Amino acid sequence: MKHFIYIIIAFSLLGTSCSRSLEQTPQGVISGNDLNTPENIDKMVIAAYAGLGNDNIHTSFSLWPWGSMRSGDAYKGGDSPGDNTDWNNYEIFSGNRPEIGNTDQMWYYLYIGVSRANDALRRINQVSDSSYPQKKVRQAEARFIRGHFYFLLKVLYKYVPYIDETIPELKYGEISNKGLSNDELWNKIADDFRFGADNLPVKQPEVGRVNKAGAAAYLAKTLLYQAYVQDESNNLTSINQEKLTEVIALCDQVTAAGYLLSPDFANNFLAQFDNGVESVFAVQYSKDDGTPKGRLNMGVALNYPMNKEFGCCGFHLPSQNLVNAFKTDAAGLPMFDTYNKTDAKEGADFTNNTFDPRLDHTVAIPGHPYKYSTNFIYDKTWARAPQIYGYFSSLKETVAPDDPSFQKIPPFMSSSKNYEVIRYADVLLWKAEALIQLNRFSEALPLINAVRQRAMTSTAKLKYPNGTYFSNYKTDIYKPGTNCNWTKDFAWQALVWERRLEFAMEGNRFFDLVRWGIAAEYLNKYFKEESSRRAYLKDAHFQKNRDEYLPIPLAQLNYSRGVYKQNVGWQ
Repeated sequence: MKHFIYIIIAFSLLGTSCSRSLEQTPQGVISGNDLNTPENIDKMVIAAYAGLGNDNIHTSFSLWPWGSMRSGDAYKGGDSPGDNTDWNNYEIFSGNRPEIGNTDQMWYYLYIGVSRANDALRRINQVSDSSYPQKKVRQAEARFIRGHFYFLLKVLYKYVPYIDETIPELKYGEISNKGLSNDELWNKIADDFRFGADNLPVKQPEVGRVNKAGAAAYLAKTLLYQAYVQDESNNLTSINQEKLTEVIALCDQVTAAGYLLSPDFANNFLAQFDNGVESVFAVQYSKDDGTPKGRLNMGVALNYPMNKEFGCCGFHLPSQNLVNAFKTDAAGLPMFDTYNKTDAKEGADFTNNTFDPRLDHTVAIPGHPYKYSTNFIYDKTWARAPQIYGYFSSLKETVAPDDPSFQKIPPFMSSSKNYEVIRYADVLLWKAEALIQLNRFSEALPLINAVRQRAMTSTAKLKYPNGTYFSNYKTDIYKPGTNCNWTKDFAWQALVWERRLEFAMEGNRFFDLVRWGIAAEYLNKYFKEESSRRAYLKDAHFQKNRDEYLPIPLAQLNYSRGVYKQNVGWQ
């Protein structure tokens, strides 16, 4: 922001008033220093929070194009592989390249989020504790927001330039993306969340502000990822047990704060239950807020079906492999080895087989109610390109057209429903994962079973008016000695499966596969099998030691003039 405006006076007026100053404070302009008051700093922190929802249709902060679509859980969708072809290149991996525009745009948008947090922190740091009693809390909030954006950058690109509020803007061009090692970059991110866990209040006076438990949960997530040690070629080399032990302690802190699983799985994906008992941290959206279109979740605006009530655009579609994964055996347990031998496609397939109820909370199926509305039945004609991508559609991120949170922004549409960054089911399964890796797998059993038990009972919204269910549901918890042998290997398989079913289509899956070191093996097997169903996948291939991370965008490499270095495998 400029302090002064300079006016060029016409030559003919030079002699009229030479003593009058040419430096005038312009109307409607405020200097940067004028913002450094407690009241204005609070507004800058709010601006940093607003950045959490500043994504758009090509930069979804929910990460569905990078976390679901690249994981075997979802197809790109749209009208063909050429519709938003950048995403098709992500999905098949073999077409990916450093010059793809979405890769650069996502980098740019995430760093805007970092910049807002850093700007707020610079201002907070300049005022005294006595003049600004909320100083520590606001520092912690801004650092949490910065940590969130750096976490997204880290899982997407691995090596990124780390810029905090202490670095002058003129020095930005000197900061290399390889200035910190992989572990040091994780430590920086963890430091922001640790500061939050130490300085945030147990409860905030305003909904949407992060609290102590939210920071502890994000710290647990960061340490869990960091615990899976990778070499420079992205190979998993070891698992840090000390960090896993801290993950468990942090998860226990979140539990002690009173978070619970929502009694119905559906509640996590309905706007009327926003900020419920399971919501540890969520991005807040709004409508009818005095702005022209509201603060809607534009990151999922393309993911509605092609029917008259919606109209566009049929992206982010559940894969056949994912739908099959919800099948259960005679004991109500996952069909780990045989789930994909036959396809559940339509009609009697969903009554002749048995399924985990989370299927109908996650996948829109022809002939089944859409978003629990029994007078609004999902029809095959709603699919945009069924000959390429099949007939299924995504449910979790969308709302029904009569939902109060829904709003059209022609030709797109979205809603003011929250986006859940962390929910309590995550916390339970992070702890279970750490326990299994520490060879304490028996302690993981009740945690995994708690998530399964909630799934078992989440059927109230999956009934027709006559009392029959949308699909044939049969699910049970794990009962060692009765329906399973709870060894470490079995517990790990159960954990991996549970994370897939619980968080399907929520943008997590690919990053789980990379963390566990199984992305190449898993995805190439998926491509081999799924290409028999979806011909466009026949050329898909995941290149190990490259595709675990996106390339550093070519535009950023060019801007840096050699300061940035390309990721392994992309040189």
